[in-house]
Formats: sequence, structure tokens, C-alpha cells
Amino acid sequence: MNTKITILYERLSVDDGNEGESNSIQNQRRILEEYAERNGMTPFVHHCDDGVSGTRWDRPGWIKVMDEIEAGNVQNLIVKNLDRMGRDYLRVGLHMERFRELGVRLIAIGNGIDTATGDDDFAPFRAIFAEWYSRDCSRKIRAVVQSKGKSGKHTSAVPPYGYYKSPDDKNQWLVDPESAAVVKRIFEMTIDGMGPGVIATKLYEQKIERPSYYMAQRGWGVHKNYYDKENPYAWCDSTVARILEKLEYAGHTVNFKSEITNFKTKKKVFRPKEDWLIFRDTHEPIITEEQWELVQKLRSTKHRADSLGESNPLTGLLWCGQCGGKMYNNRSSRKRTYKKGDKTYTYTSRVSLYFCSTYSQSYRKYNTKCTHHQIQTRVVEQVILELLRETNGYVREHEEEFISLLQEKSALKKGETVKAHKKKIAKNEKRIAELERIYRKLYEDLALGKIEQARFDEMSAGYTQEQTDLKNQTVVMQRNRQYKREWRRKREQSA
Repeated sequence: MNTKITILYERLSVDDGNEGESNSIQNQRRILEEYAERNGMTPFVHHCDDGVSGTRWDRPGWIKVMDEIEAGNVQNLIVKNLDRMGRDYLRVGLHMERFRELGVRLIAIGNGIDTATGDDDFAPFRAIFAEWYSRDCSRKIRAVVQSKGKSGKHTSAVPPYGYYKSPDDKNQWLVDPESAAVVKRIFEMTIDGMGPGVIATKLYEQKIERPSYYMAQRGWGVHKNYYDKENPYAWCDSTVARILEKLEYAGHTVNFKSEITNFKTKKKVFRPKEDWLIFRDTHEPIITEEQWELVQKLRSTKHRADSLGESNPLTGLLWCGQCGGKMYNNRSSRKRTYKKGDKTYTYTSRVSLYFCSTYSQSYRKYNTKCTHHQIQTRVVEQVILELLRETNGYVREHEEEFISLLQEKSALKKGETVKAHKKKIAKNEKRIAELERIYRKLYEDLALGKIEQARFDEMSAGYTQEQTDLKNQTVVMQRNRQYKREWRRKREQSA
């Protein structure tokens, strides 16, 4: 008894859907069923891939088809057109050869292909045309995305966890209060010294839904049709790390972080940061840019937990004064003994030290890089405590100067660096000297009768105003720098 079945395979991608009802899943299903029933190819089963590109061969429905064929359970495979199988002419040809080896009859109704009646000489050309169509669509889509991304609009089809698309404008991201609160907590816990693994564990213990599950439940994102429903709280450290890397949470649009090198493989390649396009303040932020920058700085240094499950909060913040290398923290237990009368007592003490990483890495061969030195953690903490007390006292006595320093620091963070400040002062001073020479030359021309008095008054007024503005600007910047130098000097003396 022949127990082999007939498979009816339907596929529809997003691009195919633009062609209307003719390529819809329902229309394909109806055509295939009518053909199978009319030709007595029963029983039959359906396998379908809805919304999946033909350039991909990891389609869930197609994988099931191939599993059935390789198991020897299939007699006939029927598709509406050959491009429903796929849009890679080489892979289509290989599959057709494999079907021939396994005795599977392939029928493409729209192309008039039936392997039972012999080879179709035009089948390879049809497969090539299907691939060219896919390549052409890829080029058009790439051009649209490039234009959209360069204009400052979001190129990502799905907003990151914490946002959702506005129902009135699909290019506008709105803050989702529930998930945005989780994003804020993740950044705050990182600033408090927790790593992605610890944060993921805490979110799991507190039964916070992981991003893919949360978004799928609301019909958002790429996981809305398939996701792990059995583990809604299964956060992993890589998910937390990806959230911490996104500058979008500071309210900026970041385009062209990655690109697809080939329309067949769909493999993403990440581009260097200097090639990114960043458009600032395009949507409501969830965190401040200062928080994001602080988290990036903290994550540049690993915070490993000790045997008690704690990580030192000063890790990555201390530097060797001799060689400039990082100071690493080491915690250990030491057994100590002491005598009291005739008895000897033993106890265990915990010692926490900071030591120079450069010396630690090179002392065996390159002793000249740095010298062996260390400092106890409690001493560092005591110095910081004293510094905080001195800072508090300074703020009480010099409140206006301290406010001026904070304002300068805020301005520097928003675009100007210390180096740019120095260049600006030097540029101002050079221009002031240049204006002085121009004014003298202009006065000489007036005295010699080369220019009229009205023209002299007009030109000198403009140069004088520019010179005055530059001098005032330079005085303010120099005063702020002097405040900072004086503050550093007092801080070093107090330390």
C-alpha cells in the first residue's frame, strides 16, 4: 500500500504581498487544492511560510517540507510557481536534483513544470529570473532605506524595548511607561555597580517579562508570531548588555549601525561607530545622556564579584600615579595569630588592596615599567571621605564659584571639550591681535586721506565690537579655567 503523501507548499513574502490577491496565501491554497483533487493526488497536507523572503532557506515551513522528503514520506510536491520554492537559482536547481534522486514529483502549476513528464529546459532560466527579481527588489529597498536614514528618520522597522510606534505616525517613537521603567532600572543598577548577569538574575527573580515575550504579547516586534511562551521571565545577560549599549534611550536616532552584505544570506555586518549617522533629540528620552555615557565608561572595565558575591565599586576608577595604569582590587583572607598570656589565638582577617596592573603584568620580565606598590581599600575610602568633607566645606564657603564650575562642566559635556576650550581661547587671542593691527592700519589710511571719515567710522565700529566680544568671551573662559585650577590645588592640598 502506498502511504506517501502530497505536500502543497505556499509561501508569501512582504514584497510578494504588494502584488495583490493573486499571490496571497489563500489564493495559492485554493489553486493547489483544486489541482491536487482534480488529479487524484490525495491525501495531501499543507506547509506554509507567510511573510518570509524566498532568499532564505531556513524558513520553518520549508524545513518541515524537506524533513518529510528526506524521511521518504512524500510522493508529490506542488507549488503555484517555481519562485514559491525560493529565489536562489542555484539552490532551486540543487533541490530539484535532490527531488529527482528521492523519486519526488515536483509540480509548478503556473510555470507548467511537472518532473513526471520530463525536464523543462526553461526551468533554470525561470529560477534565474526569480533571483533577478529578488535582487532588484533588494536594491530598491536599500535605496529607500538609505534615503530615509539620511533624512533622520528611523530605519529600524521595530522600536527598541521601551518604545512603541505612534499610531498616528509610524516614524515617531513613543515611550511605553511599563517597559521604560525597566530600562531605567537596568541603567540605575549598572551605575550601582551590578553587571549584566546579576541584573538578569534579579529581573528573573522579580518576574519581569523579558523583552521578546513582553513585546510579542502586545503584538509588537519580530517575535510576535513565534516566541518561547513557557519562559516569560528568562532574561539573559546578553539582552541586558544590548539594552545598555543603545544610545536611542537617550533620545537620539542612530542609523546605519549595521548593513546586509548580500541579499541572499541576509547576514548583518556591524559598521564602525564613525560611520554611524546620529540625529539628536528626535524622540522622548528614557534616560539622560550623562547616564548613558557613565554606563559606557563603567562597562569598559570588568567588575568581577569576589567570593562573597560583591564587586568593588571603585574598580576602574583608580589609576597609578607613577605609570598611569589601572589599579586592580584584590581581596583575600589571611590567618593571623597572637598570644595573650600562655594561650595562642588564631583568627581570619579579610584584606582588600589596590595594586598597579602594569607592575602585576610585567614584574617577571620588565621590572622597569613600574614599581611594586599598593594601597589598602580602607585607606582609599578614608581619603575619598575626607575629600567629600572638604568639597562640602568648599561649597559652603564659595557657593558662586562652585556653581560657575558646574555650569562650565555642563557646557563642556554638551559639546565642548577642555581641548576645544583651549583652542578657542588661543583662536580668540589671535583674532584680537589681528583686529588691533587692522584698526591701526585703518587709522593710518584715514590720516593719509585714503578713506573717508564716514567709512572709517562704519568699519572701526564693527571691528571694535568684534574685539570687545572676543575679549569678554576670553575673560570668562580664562576665569572659569582659573577657578578649576584653584579648586584642584585646594583639593590636592586637603588630600
